[in-house]
Amino acid sequence: MTPRTVKADESMRRGRLVKAEQFADAAVAVDMLADEAADVADAYVTLCVHAGIAAADVICAARLGEYSRGENHDEAIALLSAVDKTLAGHLRALLTMKTLAGYSHSPVSADRARRAGRAMAVLLDAARTAR
Repeated sequence: MTPRTVKADESMRRGRLVKAEQFADAAVAVDMLADEAADVADAYVTLCVHAGIAAADVICAARLGEYSRGENHDEAIALLSAVDKTLAGHLRALLTMKTLAGYSHSPVSADRARRAGRAMAVLLDAARTAR
């Protein structure tokens, strides 16, 4: 185990899955309540990112017995890549949008918001069935 990973148990997996579901549910609610999707694209993508990160933690915990706790997102992507390269690509897509959605003055495009929703859904589906 590297210094930036933490051993995971069943309690951690369940808790992170609950958080992933909460973020995903909030993303859907924010999207549904908006008059225009562009009005909430940044908030929606930020919630998708957090749901995807939590889902990736669940997947890594289930398959590897550990998850990434570091600030370096590349380490989280690499750890998930050890489980499934396609899932790691979805996490990478979300993490590349994190700064734009949460910290930039530029709004997220509708296309990126759609991609974030798809990536979140794939990661969440994988987390729900991870064993």
